[in-house]
Order: sequence, then structure tokens, then C-alpha cells
Amino acid sequence: MKGGKSKGKADNKLGVKKSAAQTKKEKNAAKDPNKPKRPASAFFVFMYTFELWEDFRKQYKEKHPGNKSVAAVGKAGGDKWKHLTDAEKAPYIAKAEKRKAEYEKLMDAYNRKQAGEAEEDEESDKSKSEVDEEDGSDEEEEDDD
Repeated sequence: MKGGKSKGKADNKLGVKKSAAQTKKEKNAAKDPNKPKRPASAFFVFMYTFELWEDFRKQYKEKHPGNKSVAAVGKAGGDKWKHLTDAEKAPYIAKAEKRKAEYEKLMDAYNRKQAGEAEEDEESDKSKSEVDEEDGSDEEEEDDD
């Protein structure tokens, strides 16, 4: 009898995991590809400004020729960012703020568009039902002939 109870509990746990996995898939499927992507932070602007990043990588490889790990280079970049002064970080912060402002404008437009589509969907559902009722009556008349 103990085996039956534990087996029942295991089935319940599996059922919960399956439903949780389904909701994750639904969340991923529900993402809108037209939604604007979040802007890069000041640190990422610093890390991926092409000229600076290339120079930094070259310097790091010269100092550490045996280390080919990308993670190590990234970690060294993070350490460098921490040790920069506010004046040295200022251009990257300004670029990040500019990108954030553009993102907010895009999100406002996106949200307005989504709200407009939601209203149109409600109206179009009403009109579809009215059209369906009219189409149904025409079909019945054709069958009588």
C-alpha cells in the first residue's frame, strides 16, 4: 500500500512538471517578434564598441597568450569597467541613455498600436458574427431551389 501512495504522488509531480513545461512553451510562443528589443546598458555599450573591444582583446591576448577563453576576456572587461572613473564612463552612459530614449519612443508606439489592434479585433469579431448570420441565411435559400 505504501508503494501505491508514493506512486500516486510521483504521478502528480510529473503532471505539475508537464504543465509547467507547457506554460513555458506557451510563453515563448506568445512573444511578439515586432516588439522592440531592450537597449544595451552602458556596460554593454562599453564592451561591444567595436574599436575599443578589438583593442582591449589584442592587449589582453598579448598579456595572456595561453588563455583563449572568451569568458576570461569578458571577465577582464568587467574588471576594467569597474575601475573606470565616472568621466571615462560618461560617453558610454550617454550612448546608453540615448538608446533607452529611442527604445521608450518605440515602445510607446508599439503599445499604442497593440491597443488599437485590440479594439479592432473586438469590432471585427462583432462584424464577423453579423456577416456569418447573413451568409447562413443565403445558403438555406440556395438549398431550397
